[in-house]
Amino acid sequence: MPKTTKAPVALYTPEQRRRRDATRWTLVQGLLAPLQFLVFAVSLVLVLRYLATGEGFAIATASIVLKTVLLYTIMITGCIWEKVVFDVWVFAPAFFWEDVFSMLVLALHAAYLVALWQDALGARGQMWLALAAYAAYVINATQFLLKLRAARLQSDAERLRASTPDGKPLGHPTAEGA
Repeated sequence: MPKTTKAPVALYTPEQRRRRDATRWTLVQGLLAPLQFLVFAVSLVLVLRYLATGEGFAIATASIVLKTVLLYTIMITGCIWEKVVFDVWVFAPAFFWEDVFSMLVLALHAAYLVALWQDALGARGQMWLALAAYAAYVINATQFLLKLRAARLQSDAERLRASTPDGKPLGHPTAEGA
């Protein structure tokens, strides 16, 4: 029996892609994501330094708080972006699992802030909690990068199909000029 391949589900409808490309929130997300990652990378070094040497608690703490503020900012603006593009604030089908995992990331960062505010867990415990939040963030960021790649591949495939009169990719044996 011949093996059938299931066509990949499109990440965006043509209308959703138009809204994604037209909204300023796409640019906001595109600027905040690398900024948050940069702050994360610096903060990770500071947290690991504290755990290794016992020095730099204040600067490590400040960096975690800054990373958390950026996380909340990107999550709020991401919800606005999702509303504009998909007409839902969160859990759009195209980003459902990324949003679910984002809730874990938010919960771990919030737990860190509570521990800091309540002076709970001690300094080392707070840093370990921050590392748990950071591990979840890395997984979530990877989810979004994979989704971004899928969207780019979808756009490339659509451009390629549109590049020949019969909708066949260039170089296809039945495409004109092949």
